[in-house]
Amino acid sequence: MLTIKVKNMQSHEVSQLDLPEEIFDYPLKEHLIYEAVKNYRANQRRGTACTKTRGKVAGSGRKLWRQKGTGRARMGSLRSPLWRTGGTTFGPQPRDYSYKMPRKARRNALKSVLSDKMRNDRILVVDKIALESNKTKETLSLLKNFQFDKLLIVDTKENAQLILSTRNIPYVKAIDFSEINVYDSLKYNYIMFSVDAVKQLVEVLK
Repeated sequence: MLTIKVKNMQSHEVSQLDLPEEIFDYPLKEHLIYEAVKNYRANQRRGTACTKTRGKVAGSGRKLWRQKGTGRARMGSLRSPLWRTGGTTFGPQPRDYSYKMPRKARRNALKSVLSDKMRNDRILVVDKIALESNKTKETLSLLKNFQFDKLLIVDTKENAQLILSTRNIPYVKAIDFSEINVYDSLKYNYIMFSVDAVKQLVEVLK
């Protein structure tokens, strides 16, 4: 078991917490992390790029001139891709880029990132993230007690004030423990867990 200090929102140590080595001391597997990030970004794509084919552009379908005798190349439609106002050949069409990654691979990738953060002292655990209001200014004053540049806060969804008070801070993001992913864990240099959130996350990743 690994032992980590538990602090309060004033950054004072109040207790210690044991974390399982199979989650927070997992080997670094870069290929799994790469696959997890690629999967996350693919699933975020909207896939709405669309071009008009010759069947969708506006224009008459009549033959522009007779087939023979004019000295010009034969032409059947104004909507042909050969014309400036014609359709697009093999252009992008709306599609779904998302795909499923094996659950075990996703979890192992997350374990790998969390373990790397743990080795570099970039994981913070606080006893409770209790805010009196959802004002951004008050939340910033509390977070100044900790040393970080980009922070991912992981708590439970019941803490609605935390979500509301951090959504306007560009370098801070607050999520429920069930929403933690490899992409956000890499994007933010430090991760702050509440004790309840880290215990529930451990149960999920076991």
